[in-house]
Amino acid sequence: MITNDFVPGSPCWLDLGAPDVGAAAAFYGAVLGWDYEPMGAGEGGGGGQDAEAMEGGMFRKDGKIVAGLGKLTEEGARSAWMIYYCVSDAGATTRTVEGAGGTVRVAPTDLDEWGRMAQYSDPLGGQFAVWQPGTDKGVELVDKPGSLSWTELYTTDAAAAKEFYGTVFGWQFSDMAMPGGGGTYTMITPAGLPEERMHGGIMELGMENLGLAHGRPYWHPVFNVTDCDAAVARVTENGGTVQMGPETAEGVGRMAVCLDPSNADFVLLTPAEG
Repeated sequence: MITNDFVPGSPCWLDLGAPDVGAAAAFYGAVLGWDYEPMGAGEGGGGGQDAEAMEGGMFRKDGKIVAGLGKLTEEGARSAWMIYYCVSDAGATTRTVEGAGGTVRVAPTDLDEWGRMAQYSDPLGGQFAVWQPGTDKGVELVDKPGSLSWTELYTTDAAAAKEFYGTVFGWQFSDMAMPGGGGTYTMITPAGLPEERMHGGIMELGMENLGLAHGRPYWHPVFNVTDCDAAVARVTENGGTVQMGPETAEGVGRMAVCLDPSNADFVLLTPAEG
């Protein structure tokens, strides 16, 4: 489970790069019940169609920050969620990433007193980021309806991913056979913590199944919802599409893989009881 004590190596932040910030805010508001707060909005400023609103801001659920939203500006990039993992030293992590064969996309950058961030690609092209907290530790709501509950990597080489991310974050891994002969699913736990603190998984897929990123690996978020089928209906009613599901996975819950109107991927999950 994801918690917000944000130990090193655990997911602590996520943001979406969207070609149309207003449309993305409306979509996720309808699907997940999020409220959008533009950058620099003062009291009563939420959601206006001014320049700040169109550049980006924060998503809140029940008043708590759950994610960020920004304008997609990188030429040729696809709209996608970026997941950030907590580190104590972004500079040291950057050196480790490079030593393990990864690529620095954004060098460690100070964001005032809030913290320090950096973005990378793993050796096969999967993009991820880190956050060295200052006054801002990360998202304020996790593992509850309308918030992040899991992170997942689709990759063409699970063994290589385990070697790379194990080196970078010290993650612990455990493998389980997927039902119906569907291969192996690798679960991720932060270094030194018990398996009940698992926060994500790795799934190996053929390059032909990674069309969203033109055959490259990619991370995506899993959002907790109280009723997966009802949430999926809201996805399609608001211009999104469904890649898989809804279907029930024994011991996991009912889930669906979805795309927003700009083809950013995410998963909806109603966890199994107990």
